[in-house]
Amino acid sequence: MRRGTNLPKMGDFNQTVILDAIRRSDRGLSRVELVGAVGLAPQTVSNIVRRLLDSGMVTEAGKISGGAGKPRTTLRVHAAGSYAVGVQLDPAVTTSVLLDLMGNVVSRRQVETPRGNDPTEVLTAITEQVASLLTGSGVDRDRVTGLGVATPGPIDEASGTVLNPPNLLGWHKVPLRSALASSTGLPVLIEKDVSAAAAAEVWVSGRRSTPSFLFVYIGTGIGCAVALDGEVLHGVSGNAGEIGHLITDVTGPPCSCGQRGCVAVTCTPRSLVREAAGLGLIDELPPNAADSEITASFLAVCRSALDGNEAAGRLVDMTAARTARAVAALTAVFDVDRVIFGGPFWSPLSARYLAAVPAALAARPVPGRRPPEVSATTLGEDVTAVGAACLVMDRNLGPRRERLLLEG
Repeated sequence: MRRGTNLPKMGDFNQTVILDAIRRSDRGLSRVELVGAVGLAPQTVSNIVRRLLDSGMVTEAGKISGGAGKPRTTLRVHAAGSYAVGVQLDPAVTTSVLLDLMGNVVSRRQVETPRGNDPTEVLTAITEQVASLLTGSGVDRDRVTGLGVATPGPIDEASGTVLNPPNLLGWHKVPLRSALASSTGLPVLIEKDVSAAAAAEVWVSGRRSTPSFLFVYIGTGIGCAVALDGEVLHGVSGNAGEIGHLITDVTGPPCSCGQRGCVAVTCTPRSLVREAAGLGLIDELPPNAADSEITASFLAVCRSALDGNEAAGRLVDMTAARTARAVAALTAVFDVDRVIFGGPFWSPLSARYLAAVPAALAARPVPGRRPPEVSATTLGEDVTAVGAACLVMDRNLGPRRERLLLEG
């Protein structure tokens, strides 16, 4: 939990610290408890709480007895005090959610991403989806603080531009942030999909999870994000987590980067489909197969594995073992004690991965450390869209370090 500061110019930061402390408490906090939790003077806490009550961000939720003295009033976050929209752009499907201040999904939409991933068509689809989401929810638009979009990377964080993502063919320097701000009328931020997923774990699950973890994202592509002490690492360009060219199988197929056996060609749904076709488990797809066709074939292989097809099961287990090699290296580098899996294509793999990956990590121990705990996200397949909305909340309401920077 962040600590506040009594310097006079830090009112905004202190307000976010107090709001965050209340939000992360399962039962709510009294003013006296807040003083002890955030390290601010009682009068400072009282003044900030009054502002939060007046703005509708916090409510008084009954009295609690603290022994001697009069009962104390419990403060809780008013879930309807603020909302944010999150969109996950995946080459196969586009998912949008409306999140309240406590991280609850109020409304949800999902559509197939336009075939070919044409930027103009995709932008139109997202705009229509967001409009439908807000209209259908009945939420006061003035309470919606912004729109977060989680997209395959790489991105230019400063300009809000999607550069040349390998899984969005035809996208070259697409000004996603400015285009959607214009079409939706909302403030927009963009983030890499895997970083958004990790942000969801920090924001929504923070009260019940370790603050330092590795999030492994399994979608059309595979990526990872690292959270240390409750903050997601973004890197200097906002593109941390590009693990597609870590080698998992030195005898594997050639990769576009010039190496062999990279994550991008050994662990993704597309690579699993390619290998399954080579084994005769499914029909071979043409090189220009649509993402929806890849998805259908991928799901068919996973169903075969779950239904007891030994060849399909061995293939999924081999993919899990390759993924575990990459994860083992990353957990050793970042010294985290938990690995969380999620993403739009995680669910059909989850049973076999949760059996194979912990065993593989235990077989590759780091001296002086226990193998990391391996689990699935508790936020389901919408974790990335939820995370995009959480990033909006965090940008506007979270106790971020940059709020401490003073203008010269």
